[in-house]
Amino acid sequence: MSTLTLPHGILSMPPHPSAPPAHHPGEPLLLDYAGGALGEGASLAIATHLALCPACRHTVREMEAAGGALLEELEPEPLEPGGLERLLARLDEAPAEPPRRLPPSIQTGAPFLPPFLPEPLRGRLARLWRGGPGEGDLSGLPWRRSMPGLAYVNIPTNGGARTRLLRLQGGSALPEHTHHGIELALVLRGGFSDEFHQFLPGDIGVGDDAVTHRPVADPEGCLCLSVADGEIRMTGSIGRFLNRFIRV
Repeated sequence: MSTLTLPHGILSMPPHPSAPPAHHPGEPLLLDYAGGALGEGASLAIATHLALCPACRHTVREMEAAGGALLEELEPEPLEPGGLERLLARLDEAPAEPPRRLPPSIQTGAPFLPPFLPEPLRGRLARLWRGGPGEGDLSGLPWRRSMPGLAYVNIPTNGGARTRLLRLQGGSALPEHTHHGIELALVLRGGFSDEFHQFLPGDIGVGDDAVTHRPVADPEGCLCLSVADGEIRMTGSIGRFLNRFIRV
């Protein structure tokens, strides 16, 4: 795999009109997020979508409030004899670690990253920064090439899901495929379309083994956050052959 310099075109695009996102994670995923039941990668995607979507932020606040009210109504469980003493003893035994200081550029909110990248994704990408020509440029990230027209940055997360920042060149298409597990694709810049919908900044697509599609980047390209907890499998005779060689 070779490193790839990210073209500047997608960063110089005028911002898309500030319409609210049209595609959302759905209540089951939002409920899992509010209850802390999602893995780290999926939580990152949902939290980034919430930063761009007032409607879903409102929904999650209501879910959290309802969950808090239910907890208050529960009868407290009695502590086991000696439980508090054992907990305090374990705290005393834990070695004190000095807080890890981040580089100044990260501590100040990573000003070198483009402003359309919201937290918490912004902070994650800042930790991967390798340096670049200037503010508002993504070429300082460790881009890799997967196939013609597609580049990606791996974002380390716990839990086994593959979490990536993806960049599709304008008009590029992924081969027709389906998913083993669930994939979340959050558009950050540009957009893409498949056989079912068009996805623009803030929109999040949810794919599973019931969905077979062929995403195509809009003419200006597409930058998105992708989280997949299973393999992506190409379909059709050519796709099944390519499965031996391609990992998207």
